Amino acid sequence: MPVTNKPIRYRQIHLDFHTSEHILAIGAAFDPDDFVATFKAANVDSVTIFAKCHHGWSYYPSEVGAPHPNLARPDLMGDMIKALAAADIEAPIYISVQWDERNARLHPEWRVRSATRNRFDPGQLQAAWHTLCLNHKAYRDELLEHAREVVRNYDTPGLFFDIVLATDCVCQQCLESMAAHGLDPAKPEDRLTNDEWVNEVFRTEMTAALHAEFPGLRIFYNCGHIHKQGRKRFAPYTHLELESLPTGGWGYDHFPASARYAATLGLDFLAHTGKFHLSWGEFGGFKHPDALEYEAAQMAALGSKCLVGDQLHPNGAINPDTYASIAPAYARVAKLEPYIEAARQVSQVAILSSEYFHHAGDRNSTADAGAAQMLLELKIPFDVIDGTSDFSPYAVIILPDDIPVDAALADRLNAFVGQGGGLLLSGSSAQGADGQFAIEAGIRSEGPVAFTPSYIGSGNELDPALTKSPFVVYGTAQQIVAQGAQVLAQVVPPYFNRSYRHFSSHAHAPDNTDAAPLGAAVTLSGRVGYIAYPIFGIYHNVGQPLYRHVVKALLSRLLPKPALSTDLPSAGRATLTHQAERGRHVLHLLYGPPQVRGKAVPHGEGTRVMEMIEDIPAIGPVSAAVRLPSRPTRAYEAVSGQDLDVQDLGGGTYGVTLDRLRIHAAIVFEQA
Repeated sequence: MPVTNKPIRYRQIHLDFHTSEHILAIGAAFDPDDFVATFKAANVDSVTIFAKCHHGWSYYPSEVGAPHPNLARPDLMGDMIKALAAADIEAPIYISVQWDERNARLHPEWRVRSATRNRFDPGQLQAAWHTLCLNHKAYRDELLEHAREVVRNYDTPGLFFDIVLATDCVCQQCLESMAAHGLDPAKPEDRLTNDEWVNEVFRTEMTAALHAEFPGLRIFYNCGHIHKQGRKRFAPYTHLELESLPTGGWGYDHFPASARYAATLGLDFLAHTGKFHLSWGEFGGFKHPDALEYEAAQMAALGSKCLVGDQLHPNGAINPDTYASIAPAYARVAKLEPYIEAARQVSQVAILSSEYFHHAGDRNSTADAGAAQMLLELKIPFDVIDGTSDFSPYAVIILPDDIPVDAALADRLNAFVGQGGGLLLSGSSAQGADGQFAIEAGIRSEGPVAFTPSYIGSGNELDPALTKSPFVVYGTAQQIVAQGAQVLAQVVPPYFNRSYRHFSSHAHAPDNTDAAPLGAAVTLSGRVGYIAYPIFGIYHNVGQPLYRHVVKALLSRLLPKPALSTDLPSAGRATLTHQAERGRHVLHLLYGPPQVRGKAVPHGEGTRVMEMIEDIPAIGPVSAAVRLPSRPTRAYEAVSGQDLDVQDLGGGTYGVTLDRLRIHAAIVFEQA
């Protein structure tokens, strides 16, 4: 029976064990003493272990599923749980859901039939997971009995259900459910609606049945991304686990944006990274210890519990090199735990998620990602919110690029502005169905301009960091007529669009400053700022720092009293948290710039570049200032205990300076 209602621990391992039936002597080298001692030496306090893997095999004497045919220890999972429990290390249990090769062979009628023949429906001769569709009740029933069997017989705090995915399925069962719900299988959006309905049925049934028998059991359903679809989606979950392996395709900016959304949902959460050089399942791949320390520190800074993914060798022997690399990261987290428990982000700005309105799939939308990237580089603390969120905690809300606004949302946003809030809009955001702005922004759109790309001309009055001459923007602007708004910059046309009829030089035509501007590029009307380009998505794609300075210029007008400022370089990261019950604020400063090292990493049907962190240099001095409700009685760095001098900068702002920063510092401001 499970140990229930215990807080999630801070220093976890996810121990993959997807092991083929073509390998012999499974677990033969498992040594319970060495297993536990290795985790203890690495400061680990929780290890997720396997009941059933993607191959469909169980690692205990299951009567519901099938034990791996080559287990050297009949109850390998039970032996692991017993050893871990004796050392006070928790053991959540993993069950693979839609990837189960054994069942795919036994029940081909359960397999996903994808409308687009994507990776969830590979050919018979491919070395790939053949995905099962959860629209088959017989399989859902089997999964429930598998889960019950595990929790009835083993001491575990919770279950991790992996691979609960939107698969674009058009199997016969899904065709029938779409017909019953009035959905058209020929429409991708209707297939997605059906996928989501199928998954919701599974999650809801599973949680209800398990909690009826095991109240307090922790339950999580993994799909590789925390979708920004509102709190209702997560009703069957007891907590969240944010899978985000930076080197595995997620990148280093995915986790911060995901965590800043998860923190608004009222659930405890933990973050997944990996010990791998690339991604899950990589035997013999090792991430640099500096990267793991940076990633764990960033998790702590954003209020997340920490988890590092590993994969156990089929022989069951734990790898000492892996845990030597994890130990420094978890030693830091152990010292930080008192300063991150019940800490809440101090965020003046919110990004209203484009993903909520457009369902971007298994990653952040380009608009969301670009907005988050800019704010991270500007060190402006923010949350990511959805259309159901409360707007009142924020000073400024950003609507990035393509947020449609209906009458109800317009009323909420106009009321927010009326109460002193600020809005930053870009591209077609805040337009209604008629193509006009539903927000009182002092502007009118006449549709897209006729030139792509075009130029922003501001004469650098908008921000001193901008060029005096026009600079190119690689996207299409809206043609904006000011109707009361102050015009801070204009759209400057090129001579012509590049085509076979006319082109000039190697790329786009130069700016034509003799021609009339194409309307306003940047405007400000009271508490509403606007940028005529989908600037956030463009920034995500091309990374031109000038675009970030345009956003910074508007935010400086909308947010004149920032909660946090620092002279960290743009690659640095900063967060401010508040521990109300302990009467203190904690400022986290991080520096660990990723570099592109892998330039042709296999990814799907093609390749991708890979960001990685290796050896992080120390920098300094680094200064920072924070706005606090009262003068701190003491300031010190949490890990070292070093006291810091506090400078009163006036207006409730207090500054500190670190002589040296390497990877991370947590500066604690104690208050009466």
